[in-house]
Amino acid sequence: MAGQTEIRPERHRVVVIGSGFGGLFGAKGLARADVDVTLIAKTTHHLFQPLLYQVATGILSEGSIAPPTREVLANQKNAKTLLGEVIDIDLEAKQITSEVLGRRTVTAYDSLLVAAGATQSYFGNDHFADHAPGMKSIDDALELRGRIFGAFEMAELGASRGDNVDHLLTFVVVGAGPTGVEMAGQIAELAHRTLKHDFRAINSREARVVLVDAAPQVLPPFGAKLGEKTKRELEKLGVEVVLGAMVTEVDERGLTIAFKDGRTERINSVAKIWAAGVQASSLSKTLSEQTGAPLDRAGRISVNPDLTLPGHPEVFVVGDMINLDKLPGVAQVAIQGAKYAAKEIDGRLKGKAPQQPFKYFDKGSMAIISRFSAVAMVGKLRLTGLIAWLMWLFVHLIYITGFKGRVSALLHWSISFLGRGRSERTTTEQQIFARAALKRLEGGAADLVSEPGEYDRERLEAERRAELEAQAAEEARLTDANERGTSVR
Repeated sequence: MAGQTEIRPERHRVVVIGSGFGGLFGAKGLARADVDVTLIAKTTHHLFQPLLYQVATGILSEGSIAPPTREVLANQKNAKTLLGEVIDIDLEAKQITSEVLGRRTVTAYDSLLVAAGATQSYFGNDHFADHAPGMKSIDDALELRGRIFGAFEMAELGASRGDNVDHLLTFVVVGAGPTGVEMAGQIAELAHRTLKHDFRAINSREARVVLVDAAPQVLPPFGAKLGEKTKRELEKLGVEVVLGAMVTEVDERGLTIAFKDGRTERINSVAKIWAAGVQASSLSKTLSEQTGAPLDRAGRISVNPDLTLPGHPEVFVVGDMINLDKLPGVAQVAIQGAKYAAKEIDGRLKGKAPQQPFKYFDKGSMAIISRFSAVAMVGKLRLTGLIAWLMWLFVHLIYITGFKGRVSALLHWSISFLGRGRSERTTTEQQIFARAALKRLEGGAADLVSEPGEYDRERLEAERRAELEAQAAEEARLTDANERGTSVR
């Protein structure tokens, strides 16, 4: 009827938790769907986590592997991003509660995609993190960069005074998976090649790099043959590979390892890197408590074959958080799962039949050992050396998000691999000590800003003051212009 306003129904609301591979590909997978997407993440960037070790060792800048999420999704008109760490999921009310610096936000959803990833696991010894940072975030990588390059600087200073600096020139990497292998190889190249002419009181080539793991071989998922090949290549680089050794204690000056036969060994080292084990996001426990879905030892939640939660077909969980068909915790699982979930959500709205159960397509695994050397496993094919390294280079270049990131990475790789330089060697004390300083605050970073209520009160007071000042100014103007009691024509 004429004069009536058409009321358009609200679009289907999809909330995506996490800005990693799962979250980003899930949001982008809904670009053409008739939905409103809200991506909630505790960082403002999308992180290409497999290359964090290159940020830590000065090869890449953090910007090369962590573009702003808003920039990535800028042209997707049905998507918006919110900064905040998700602290609660209410499946009954279909609401997400997120928090940043004490400010809480509640977001409603119709469909939910949880891709919160995993954190570093210290196997019940979380205090190890105080002196052996993991490698799961930009903050971690920058802290490690400060610790690694800072160790060389302190060694130079100590040697100039005649001190024993062996503990400063000993670097220990815990965990012989892909991350640990890549990290140990790069620290060895840094010491033996990049820094060899930079110091006067120390010889960086005498630095000791130790790779420790409780497993009996390097890179267990790659099989015995590639594992042994990798071990030999690391040893050629000067890396000491210590297997069958479990870390039992970590402190500021070193760590203690224990062997199966009961022997223990103390390794004095200031710069220690933890690359052993992961733990699924604590949101898995939140979801488990509300659905009854069991968790495995790594905190991963069991999901239905279509990646939904039992009793909640509107909730999808993808990536490192899920326990399904023994899927590995790699980027491709998150990417493929997110695309599957996005397609299912879109299909439901269009009245399409459900997809077949999720099936992961394994595109292979690879790890770089050093310059021009890597191992790769693609199906039944096993590759090593330069060919595997070129494959690694090509694949990682493809998955870096954005043209700028790819160009930047390629330039930095040219400098580091063809030459001997490292473009990103800037370190500060803040990088090294900020995490520890924040942990001493009861409320973390939130203790450094005003309370939300106080902020609102100040804002309201300012608005009221401005209103009163404007009112007073108008009163004075009326008097000065002699306009009181005068009709306006």
